Amino acid sequence: MQKVRIINLFIKSRTAIIANEELLARIRVIHKESDGRYGAPKIFAILKQEGYTGSIDRVQRIMKKAGIRSNITKKYRPTSSQKPVEERENLLAQDFTTETINEKWVADITYIHTLRDGWCYLASVLDLHTKKIVGYKFGRKMTVDLILDALDNAVQAQKPAPGLIVHTDLGSQYTSVDAQEQLKKYEMIPSFSRKGCPYDNACIESFHATLKKEEVYRTRYDCFETARVALFKYIEGWYNRKRIHGSIGYLTPDAYEKMCRAAA
Repeated sequence: MQKVRIINLFIKSRTAIIANEELLARIRVIHKESDGRYGAPKIFAILKQEGYTGSIDRVQRIMKKAGIRSNITKKYRPTSSQKPVEERENLLAQDFTTETINEKWVADITYIHTLRDGWCYLASVLDLHTKKIVGYKFGRKMTVDLILDALDNAVQAQKPAPGLIVHTDLGSQYTSVDAQEQLKKYEMIPSFSRKGCPYDNACIESFHATLKKEEVYRTRYDCFETARVALFKYIEGWYNRKRIHGSIGYLTPDAYEKMCRAAA
């Protein structure tokens, strides 16, 4: 009887070891496919979509033992010079909830460093409903044209109905006459963060932080063109089409947008 019990325990232990080895193999694949960007929460979410019924604690233990973790880095971002700014109406008021696509967009500019061309600039437009980057423009100078082109790209891609709210900070590019005229042309409603309150535009700030941690700070761009290609691959090839988001049911922004359009 004791012998049978020992054999059963051995079989159970061996089965568990094999199951953990198979789980580890799948974790390694998911981690590699994310280019090392995913940690345990997102890997766990994908495993659940594939039928995994275990706990996230088990995934975390296996990853820790195997030395697998999210390979992202935080670094300092330069800030623009402080100039007097005029407060403008904040329609969004940190209400990031939406009912449908192309209801509320948020926009901002971030800095990208290159070895030969110095600081370059990325202007991005994000749809709060899908978390998708619907428009962007990368340039060598932080000009009004940069943000106008990013918004134009978003409009051409999404073709939103009149009345869409576009929320930005109080940067001179966004408060310029040209920017406000463009919003009028597209029948969009401007909204602005309060002075010195980054939380008012937290969603686009979060995207740029993710971009920096998952892509920009993990490499060194030789020049503007090298960075441009890398950012295109990240935004179009990874973020919009492959990177899952917990806030939209662990779908990708592109997949969630398609689902919303199909349900309309």
